[in-house]
Amino acid sequence: MQNFDFYNPTQIIFGKDTIGRLAELVPSEARVLVLFGGESARKNGTLAEVLTALGDRHVQEFGGIEPNPTYETLMRAVALVRRDSLDFLLAVGGGSVIDGTKFVAAAVPFAGEPWQILESFGAKVSKALPFGSVLTLPATGSEMNNGAVVTNKALQAKLPFRSPLVFPCFSILDPQKTFTLPESQIANGVVDAFVHVMEQYLTYPAGGLAQDRFAEGLLQTLIEIGPKALATPNDYEVRANLMWVATLALNGLIGAGVPQDWATHMIGHELTAAHGIDHARTLAVILPSLLTHCQQSKRAKLLQYADRVWQLKEGDEQARIEGAIARTRAFFEQMGIATRLADYGLDQADIAPLISQLEAHGMTALGEHRSVTPEVSRAILEASL
Repeated sequence: MQNFDFYNPTQIIFGKDTIGRLAELVPSEARVLVLFGGESARKNGTLAEVLTALGDRHVQEFGGIEPNPTYETLMRAVALVRRDSLDFLLAVGGGSVIDGTKFVAAAVPFAGEPWQILESFGAKVSKALPFGSVLTLPATGSEMNNGAVVTNKALQAKLPFRSPLVFPCFSILDPQKTFTLPESQIANGVVDAFVHVMEQYLTYPAGGLAQDRFAEGLLQTLIEIGPKALATPNDYEVRANLMWVATLALNGLIGAGVPQDWATHMIGHELTAAHGIDHARTLAVILPSLLTHCQQSKRAKLLQYADRVWQLKEGDEQARIEGAIARTRAFFEQMGIATRLADYGLDQADIAPLISQLEAHGMTALGEHRSVTPEVSRAILEASL
């Protein structure tokens, strides 16, 4: 097992009717900015619950954070916080709102041009405002990690950043808040969580026995409950398990001490930035082709994945590997997620600009072996048509 540091200070408050706990979690003297996405949080009553729990604190609202939060929108929130001397942020929404809130938290005290936070992948963050979250969409794990992704429309760039200063102080997870979500968002959440696990698990053996078994359990749980989450939207136990699995998929635990990939995400980010395709759907397109192209370097883990997750024990090794990749694609499609670029209106002519963007953003040596070069990315994209 590799050396590692593991640190996660986020307090999780999980269960039914827990939004009222904000009264004790947010400092009584705080000047709060509540950040959210569209109007669903207001229409379904979640925002009203939040405002009631915050009581007589000074509270302002900032809505309109996009599904892929944009630098342009978030900088308006930064300006508001600076102008009105707000000192505590509260994200109410899914991963995009929480990601955006992390950026705002880091950008408000930042002395230079805040896009440098993204260009440095978070290395230049030296302070951040405290913030919490009320999760309404299980998917990204942003509620219990220190990473975020922001899109700059002007630069047509979607970049990640991480900093130990942008862990949420707390996150409230009430599975009931997922009951009214559209099927497409639930499907995206299941696929997003699944690929998060795969990025940390399907690399090469590193002696992380507990991490492997934990990851395999999360994958099996998603395979079991994913279709149920679509079929029975008001099943509390199913939604509770989905919410917790999505959090565990990216809170740092299963990735501690093992190699990680993330090439699927980096290529997928370019698809979102250039064509507006939902993040999870880009992952569903790229992952099967990446596993096929990189199957020799991932051979041992692919065989383990085939055996332990899909119970593929018959046939020769190549047949089991191909079977595991095919079942992965089939699972995404069972969730209603198309897995080919052509399904999103893209063709061969769209690939060269994507490669140019990967190169412009320094994404030229991706994967656990840093072997996913622009040429490899091109082959993966071509195989995804």
